[in-house]
Amino acid sequence: MDLNEQQLERYSRHIILKDVSIEGQQKIMAGKVLIIGAGGLGAPAALYLAAAGVGTIGLVDDDVVDLTNLQRQVIHFTPDVGKPKVISAKEKILQMNPDVQVVTYQELVMANNIERIIKDRDYDFIIDGTDNFPAKFLVNDACVFLKKPYSHGGILRFDGQTMTYTPGNACYRCIFGFMPSLNAVPSCSQAGVLGAIAGMLGTIQAAETLKYLVGKGELLTNRLLIFNAWNMDFRTVKVKKNPDCPVCGKKPTITKLVDEEQKACDLKEN
Repeated sequence: MDLNEQQLERYSRHIILKDVSIEGQQKIMAGKVLIIGAGGLGAPAALYLAAAGVGTIGLVDDDVVDLTNLQRQVIHFTPDVGKPKVISAKEKILQMNPDVQVVTYQELVMANNIERIIKDRDYDFIIDGTDNFPAKFLVNDACVFLKKPYSHGGILRFDGQTMTYTPGNACYRCIFGFMPSLNAVPSCSQAGVLGAIAGMLGTIQAAETLKYLVGKGELLTNRLLIFNAWNMDFRTVKVKKNPDCPVCGKKPTITKLVDEEQKACDLKEN
């Protein structure tokens, strides 16, 4: 993929990076990334991936823009209230970078459609920007089954956490196993979230995506990055692939995708 003069100028700050260069930018432009959730995490991730020139960005979300979203979901503007989030996000992406192909899926990610969506464009990397436990475990399980790398992210109050899964390394269930019981933890609408936290974590997820596409740098595999912005405290916890993991272990007990019922967020989830 040859870059024209305008693209050479647009991506010049990438190109002058020794570890990116023309070759890395070409890989970014050939990349296909699926963002599940066009909300707090998906919004900043989508903007930075579009700015970086990712060739194809898929957006999955069945919701419409609500006034309460605007405090953190920076890809949506006040006139977008009531508009489908995937349409609102697509409009901003194309305004930022018309070279990007945007594929929209205005549907709720479920066990009966997630594999179809991921396979639709054979996406290279998945970003989990969902806001509930059933969706997060579903994204994990689907990526494990399909051998697709993905970035997990979650936020609540002043806290954020993220990790990157690649085949053969620890997955989300290796660490968290199964969902907590119903009402064991508050939802985000109950507990609140500082808007800027979404930007902090969403941009980390975008950075992980770009590193993966370029094939350089150290990903957050087998590591859980946790931060509290109130104290501005960051720490990384090393994790291991669990041989007893119910989905990627030696004797998995989860062998097909299912829709689970629990609808609450973890204290470190979005």
